[in-house]
Formats: sequence, C-alpha cells, structure tokens
Amino acid sequence: MNDQSRRAFLRRTAALSAAGLATPFVTSLAGIGEAAAATASDYKALVCVFLFGGNDYANTLPPYDQASYNLYNAARSNIALSRESIAPTLLIPQTALPGGRQYALAPTMAPLASLFSSGKMAVMLNVGTLVQPTTKAQYNAGSVKLPPKLFSHNDQQSYFQASNPEGATSGWGGRIGDLFQSGNGSATLTCINASGNAVYLTGKSAVQYSVGTGGPIALLNNGSTLFGSASAMTTLRSLMTGAGNSNSLANEHARISKRALDTFAQLSGALTAAPAANFTLFPAGNSLADQLRIVARMISVSSELGAKRQVFFVSLGGFDMHDQLVAQHPTQIGLVADAMRAFHDTMVALGVSNQVTAFTASDFGRTLQSNDDGSDHGWGSHHFIVGGAVRGTRFYGTAPAIGNGTPDDVGQGRLLPTTSVDQYASTLASWFGVSASDMPTVLPNIGNYNPSTWNLGFV
Repeated sequence: MNDQSRRAFLRRTAALSAAGLATPFVTSLAGIGEAAAATASDYKALVCVFLFGGNDYANTLPPYDQASYNLYNAARSNIALSRESIAPTLLIPQTALPGGRQYALAPTMAPLASLFSSGKMAVMLNVGTLVQPTTKAQYNAGSVKLPPKLFSHNDQQSYFQASNPEGATSGWGGRIGDLFQSGNGSATLTCINASGNAVYLTGKSAVQYSVGTGGPIALLNNGSTLFGSASAMTTLRSLMTGAGNSNSLANEHARISKRALDTFAQLSGALTAAPAANFTLFPAGNSLADQLRIVARMISVSSELGAKRQVFFVSLGGFDMHDQLVAQHPTQIGLVADAMRAFHDTMVALGVSNQVTAFTASDFGRTLQSNDDGSDHGWGSHHFIVGGAVRGTRFYGTAPAIGNGTPDDVGQGRLLPTTSVDQYASTLASWFGVSASDMPTVLPNIGNYNPSTWNLGFV
C-alpha cells in the first residue's frame, strides 16, 4: 500500500476495533500524524454528559408560567408533571424571559436548582443538530440541507458528537484534542472516555483512552502469568511490544501495545494519590456518578500527569421512553442531577471548579405530544452547562412556542432547533482555547453561521 492508503487503512482498523472493545489498546491505531500545535499554561477540562436514547425535554424542564403550562398540560395531560410539583424548583433567571415565560426543573432534579440560582448553571434552550440556520418554511420546502436520518438514534447520536451520521471517523471532542494534545505531558491522556467508546472523542490524530470506573483498564489484565507460566507471559509481552518487524501493521501493533502498558503504569501510579475512598460526595448505586468519580480523580492528579487540556466523555442510557415515562423518567434524570451536583461540588472542593465545565448532550429531544404513557423521537431539546466558569442564572437561546403547528414545531411537538449543536459546541471550544481560525476544523458546519453567533456567552 502507498503511504496514504496505509494511513487510511490503519485509521479504519482502529474505528472498527473500538466499536467492539473498550480497552486502551483498541483506541489508537488511528494515532498517526501530527496535531496542530496549541499550547496552554493553565488547566481546563470539558466533560460531556451524554444521555443516550433521546431525553424528554418537556418533563426535564417543564414550562411553569400559567399560559405555557396550560399548553404543555393539554399536549400531554396523561404524562405532564403537575404545576404544584414543580413549583419548588422554579428557575428564576437574572433576566426574565420575554413574554413572561418561566421554566422549572423536574422535581428529581432539585439538586441542580441551587446551582442555577448561585450562577453555576446555565440552561441552553432548544438546541439540536442542524447543518445551517433553518426555518420551518425551509424545512417544509426542503430548500435547505438537513442532518441525514433525522429522528434516528444512531445517526443523531453521531451527528451530535461528530457533525456526521453513523460511520463518522472523528468527533468534535477529539478534534479539539488534536489541537491540544501536543501541549500535554502524555498525548494519550488528552481524550478520555469513562463509558466505553464514542466517536465524540476520536480525533484525526488524537485518540480516546478508555478507563473503567475504578481506573485504567489493564492490557492482559496486568497479569504476571499466562496459563500459570511467568515465562509465557514475558514472551507474549515481548512479542506484543517488540519493534523491528518487517510488517508495518505488526510494528504499529507493537507501538500501541507498549503505549497501553506504559500509560497504564503512569495513570495507575498517579491515581494512588487520589484513592476512590477520598471522593465521598458521589452517591452509590449511580453508574453516571461512578464515571464522574473517576473523571474527578483524574482531574485531581492532572498536574502529576502533565495534563493542561483534557476532554472527557461519560454517559447514561435508558432515555428512549416510548412508554412508562412517568414511572421511569424521574429516576433517570434524578441520577443525572445527583451525579452532576456531586461532580461540581467535588470540583469546588478540589479548587478547580473554574477550570472544569460539564455539559449535557443527547441524541435529540422528544415529542411534546404524548404517546399514551410515553413520547416519541423528536429533534431540538434543552441542555444544561455546569461549572465555576459558567455565566449562570440565565437562559440562553430562544424559548420555543409550545404546541402543535407552531413556527417551532415540525410535527407532534418536535422542536425545530433554533440553536445548532455547532454553536453550542463552539462556545465550549472557545472557552477551552480553540481560536476562531481553528473553529472550522473542529466544527465543519460552523461557517454556515454568522461568526457573531459562534460564542453564545454561557461560559
């Protein structure tokens, strides 16, 4: 193979391997080439909290003002939260929304209410996947390019994370990593996934490093013997990490294996200074909290690891609720609120809250109109940004009209996004240190938007 073909083959091999396995070894055959140089003297981390399945925005952030609540309740009377139940979690922003519009958090999200009121959380209204600014008239006429396969889980998960449908080879978190990995002591510890594998963290050259909730995942289980033989294990490690093979793919395999072993030793050693027992604010029985705990532990030893910029990915599934929404949704979003509040409070305790920003993401929102005791696949949704650098106690974006047939509705209360994922992401990337000139590299569709809207100001 010529050099270009070889590189393409290795990148795709890595993507296929990572789809089925979640170990440090399989995350990196794509790690070829040089990243754009970007340096930083301080530390910053972005933490993507992805809610797989498409979170129901209307029962996460229900409208509270009487006129809006009446429309909400009429559209989903059998699954709507009662106005009395959400009164204690009413969000009062510094600047009132136009038309007297008000929102409250779902009751089980109460742990986040005080973060909003204290200025540490902001709400992004009606954000979703777009290719370019789109009106309802343009949508109906088919006169603008739309994200492919709208309302499809796999494709919209990928489009949110990568600006491309399923099969994308890099995501915007990984492309941010491309710019900053050379400034870290270990490039491998730039993009870190605590929930398995996601295209969000795969860059053109940056690769995602997978960790378990207890720490790094050991190659060969970090065993000292193979079938009871220490000699066999030594031989296997030598074969896996030995260089000088005439086969290019074998040499690449050896390089990656050695890096996996070296990184495991480096990270394991650093984390001994941050035992899980010291991170007591995270609730038990909450898988998202478990993931955020290991993220917090890694952030606490970032200086020892020589890290200046890190991008993390955590996730929680179970949001595809075509039925049993009333029974199940409060529990799921309660897990999110408890985990994110514990993470923020831990960042405060560590003295790094101003340097760490967490934000929610999901496939899409859901229909306002109920489907018996659930809701169907939608489009736009509301999201939360949490951290010490957040300009909180504010709503950003445009509060959508409520109901069917409105200018913001493309059917059954599916919101036509008024803010794109690209604008949401570029605001986060700008805070992280990505320059305006590099933004189109990270977000290929951002050029379709007026540069004055690339930074929405929530952080």
